[in-house]
Amino acid sequence: MMASVLKWIVPWEFSWVFLLIFVTCGVLYVCGGRRLSVSVGRQMAFWIGMAMIYASLHTYLDYFFEHEFFMHRIQQVLLHHLAPLLIIASYPGSVLRKGLPLGWRVRLLRPVLRSWPWRLFSAVLLNPVVATVLFVAFILIWLVPSMQTLAMLDWRIYRFMNWSMLVSGFSYWWLVLDHRPRPPGRMTPGMRVLSPGITMTPQILAGAIVTFSKTDLYPIFEICGRAFTFNVLTAQLVGGVIMWVPAAIIESIGGLLAMRQWLRLSRSGRIRRKPRPARRGARTTPVSVAQD
Repeated sequence: MMASVLKWIVPWEFSWVFLLIFVTCGVLYVCGGRRLSVSVGRQMAFWIGMAMIYASLHTYLDYFFEHEFFMHRIQQVLLHHLAPLLIIASYPGSVLRKGLPLGWRVRLLRPVLRSWPWRLFSAVLLNPVVATVLFVAFILIWLVPSMQTLAMLDWRIYRFMNWSMLVSGFSYWWLVLDHRPRPPGRMTPGMRVLSPGITMTPQILAGAIVTFSKTDLYPIFEICGRAFTFNVLTAQLVGGVIMWVPAAIIESIGGLLAMRQWLRLSRSGRIRRKPRPARRGARTTPVSVAQD
């Protein structure tokens, strides 16, 4: 029994970099949770998202993700949509910062956040247009059969593919689920609600193309050896449906969460409304002047 459990926990391809980042984030969150009051719901969202990332990248499941198209689509939906959405929805930033000792926050974190490389990096990656384009582009790029073949044949490209999906997911959902008004938020509350509907459309179209295709678009999985004995077109159809329906549902949930934040900001009066311009030709009330 124990041996069968360990088989699934042991990573298919071990990565010190991933393990170091994962453990560091987990330790910081635990330490920060002791110094801040964090609701059970937020903690559950964070740890479920972290568990999804670990299962997708550092367990034996990665073998099936590499050897079956529909399993690979499950991995990408988890990395690109669901796990980042859950973690960002838990708003872990303040908890992670509190996990650092005060001296580290003052001497290390603050100078880094004020440095020009970090400001340039965040200005590009967290630009609403750039983040939205990358969020959609990475889904479509890795669906191109030739790009999928390259990723499956070279472990370095494969890892870059997975990290690109994860990072673009985090940057996009960070913008959409931002709980602040604009400014300092980078997107207006209304655009945060509309954005998932915009990014959802090309993904639905791509999923429909894969679903209804009558030819094997990804023969690389046949070359590498399929993990299951599914019919090739059946497995491809299932993969297309996974990126079509569940991904669209997750983005719809993200839009609803953004609407919830919009309503909260509106009720608290934190949304700045531009003053209405005066109408042309509007009569002004004459000012009476007292005469002697």
